[in-house]
Amino acid sequence: MSTEARPVSEINITPLIDVMLVLLIIFMVVVPVASRGLDAALPRPASSASEGMPAALVLSVDATGFTLDAKPILTIAELRADLRDILVGRRDKTVFVRAAGDVAYARVVEVVDAARGAGAERIGLVSNAARPAVPR
Repeated sequence: MSTEARPVSEINITPLIDVMLVLLIIFMVVVPVASRGLDAALPRPASSASEGMPAALVLSVDATGFTLDAKPILTIAELRADLRDILVGRRDKTVFVRAAGDVAYARVVEVVDAARGAGAERIGLVSNAARPAVPR
């Protein structure tokens, strides 16, 4: 038997694993604490947003006739002309239609068609009351 010392050719990975575990623990502690925000300087608006925004255009339909922003209108032709005059100068061409419960469906469709013909791009239907609860 030979008593010569031979060099060890295997890599000892135990110290490497110890260092990796320490780094893992450090990252696990630091990452949740680190801030994730982005500092940004946003410019202030020149005027309030509600100043430049015109009021909503509400068209009410009931059994007696039509009302456009609390102004009574008698005929569909008048309604179409008034809507066209109002919508020409507006950037937001949205019209809200509020119909009473006793108005025929055909009359509401006629009003919506008149609004679309006058230049309304979006039409919203507004309900008068909350929906009743549905029994289960």
